[in-house]
Amino acid sequence: MTKPKPEIAGNTPAPKKLTAKPVAKVAPKSGQRAKPRWKSPYSQAEIEEIFRRFAVQRPEPKGELEHVNAFTLLVAVVLSAQATDAGVNKATRALFAVADTPAKMGALGEAKIAEYIRTIGLWRAKAKNVALLSEALIRDYSGEVPDTREALVALPGVGRKTANVVLNSAFGQLTMAVDTHLFRLGNRLKFAPGKTPEEVEDKLVRVIPEHYLRHAHHWLILHGRYVCKARKPECPACVIADLCKAEEKTTDIPAPLVPIETLDAIEAEVAANR
Repeated sequence: MTKPKPEIAGNTPAPKKLTAKPVAKVAPKSGQRAKPRWKSPYSQAEIEEIFRRFAVQRPEPKGELEHVNAFTLLVAVVLSAQATDAGVNKATRALFAVADTPAKMGALGEAKIAEYIRTIGLWRAKAKNVALLSEALIRDYSGEVPDTREALVALPGVGRKTANVVLNSAFGQLTMAVDTHLFRLGNRLKFAPGKTPEEVEDKLVRVIPEHYLRHAHHWLILHGRYVCKARKPECPACVIADLCKAEEKTTDIPAPLVPIETLDAIEAEVAANR
């Protein structure tokens, strides 16, 4: 029986199955040991097609943390460590209504900040960090959020992942914030395997085509959160099922490739007519 072709929006032809091109060797510097060679199981054409489909599905992906400016985004990401976006949003709506700048947050003070975020895990430490980073922004950057990773990670409570989220979402830089979803996908799909978030990040920025890097972080997070879930991936809902090389996938037939909003509308209509 002939394997069905994926349903792709528009007149774009279905992807071709191509063999992966080997990763070029890089000569180590004098005195350094050569890194083990890593060969991607995906061809360049397959990688291009994967992100083309993500772009069709979510043309303008957005993060799910609510914010009104670069500062509130920074605070929201700091608060999101070991917490859900929904839980953070519930707490920050009231907080950001009264403190949406470093000056206002600093004036609010650690104790008052803590009252707003008590429902979030590690709220005491996070309240302290938010107060301290607000003071640092006022003192060192005239109340503005800096646009370099080096400056951001020097702020209290800000790590590499948080800095990458802010640089990408607030400043449009081509960074890759590796959270639990990206780390899982990088290894499960064998797309960018690594033992640390930094190793996965390094491979992702090397294999993803530059013209897709701006939104790749959000595409992968949303795919990991809603489709390629940790406990049980929902392969029938996956638009890259035919390209995926995960050992645990359950189908080679990709889901229809339509924008998420269109799919939601169709599902709502079907549910209403039941």
